[in-house]
Amino acid sequence: MKLPAGKVPSKILEEIVFNYLGAKLREVTVGPAHGLDGAVIEVGNKSLVTSMDPITGALERIGWLAVNINANDVATFGVKPAFFSSCLLLPENSTNETVETICKQINLGAKKLGVAVTGGHAETTPNLQFPVIVGCCMGVTDKGQYVTARGAKTGNRLILTKSAGIEGTAILATDKNIQLKRELGSSTLEKAERFFRQVSIVEEAILAFQTGHVTAMHDPTEGGVAGGLHELADASNLGFKVYEEKIYVAEETLRICEYFQVDPLQLIASGSLLIAAEKDYANNVVELLKKNRITAAIIGELLPTPAKRLMLLKGGGAKALARPKADHLWQALKK
Repeated sequence: MKLPAGKVPSKILEEIVFNYLGAKLREVTVGPAHGLDGAVIEVGNKSLVTSMDPITGALERIGWLAVNINANDVATFGVKPAFFSSCLLLPENSTNETVETICKQINLGAKKLGVAVTGGHAETTPNLQFPVIVGCCMGVTDKGQYVTARGAKTGNRLILTKSAGIEGTAILATDKNIQLKRELGSSTLEKAERFFRQVSIVEEAILAFQTGHVTAMHDPTEGGVAGGLHELADASNLGFKVYEEKIYVAEETLRICEYFQVDPLQLIASGSLLIAAEKDYANNVVELLKKNRITAAIIGELLPTPAKRLMLLKGGGAKALARPKADHLWQALKK
C-alpha cells in the first residue's frame, strides 16, 4: 500500500506503529494513541509532557515554525512549554549561513515563548532537496495537572479559536505567491502571508486550561479543522455535531481555497485550537479568550456515539463530516 502525502493514516498507526513501542515503563502514563499531541512521563511529583514534530521546507521560517509547532503540542495539555531540542538535517549544498539562519529563527521563537534550547544534532544529509528539522519540546507541571485529548465528555461544547486553515493559508500565499498575485491582488496576498504570525496557540491553551473547565484540547494540524475534530473524537471515543456557520474561515483563506478548489476545513490549521469545555462554562472560556484578544466561538458539541460525526449545514440539513485522507495543502501545491 502506497502511503499518501503527510501523516501516516490512523489505520497504519493502529495496525503497525502502535504494536512496536518498546519496553512498558510505569512512568509513561500517557503514551501513543490516536488524537494525542504528545506523551506524559511521571518523574517524582512532576509530570513531564513531551512532543515531537518535523518541519520541512524553505529557510524563511523553518526554525521559527519548528519551535512553535512543537510548543503548541505541549500547550494542548495545558502545560507551558519549557525546553526545545532539534535534529537539523541539511542538503549537501548548505553553508554556514544556512545554519546561522535556522539557529537565529529557533532562538527568536524560543525566546518569545520563554523556552530554553537544550541541544540536539545537525548534519548535512545526502539527497535532501530542502532542510528538515525534527523538533522535540517538553514542559513540566505538578503531577496530574494537565488534560489530554482523550478527556472529553459527552455534552462538552466544542470551541474553536481563530479560524480554519491558518498555516495552509500562509504557506500557499508564500509558496504560490506569483500564481496567486494575479488572482487575489497584492493587498489580499500580503494579509494572507501574515497568517504565519497566528501560528502559536500557547497563550490560548494556557488561558483556557486555567479556567478549570476544559476537559480536552487538540491542535488541528494536518487534515485541518475537519481532521482535528476526528482526532479529538477518536481520542475520547465520542461523536460530535458541529455547525458549519459557526466555523470561521477568513476571507483570505476562502479566496485561496476557491482558487485551488480545495476545502478550507481540510487545510493544515496550525494556529487554531480545538477545546472541549464543560457545557455550563463554555461561554466563560470563550469570553476569557476574547478579553485577551483571541477570537473564539462555540462550534458544536460532543455526542455519545462515536460513529455519529455530523456537520449541520448553513442551508439546513446535515451530512457526515468527511475524514481527510490527506491534507488539501498537498493538492493545492500540485496545481
